[in-house]
Amino acid sequence: MVPMRLSSVFKSRWMALIWAAGIIWFAYDFAGSEPQDQGGNNVTADPAGTSAGDANKVADALGN
Repeated sequence: MVPMRLSSVFKSRWMALIWAAGIIWFAYDFAGSEPQDQGGNNVTADPAGTSAGDANKVADALGN
């Protein structure tokens, strides 16, 4: 899983910093891979054919 032995990583301060930077880079890349929302209504049509307008009408009818 790790390309080198962990005991050899922490023998050098610089190697430890490079290793930590790689872990942070991986975490940022993994967590930031989802595209961010640009705002607006996120409700889309589902397979049953209802739309965002239909969902809003139901919510208004229920008093939400």
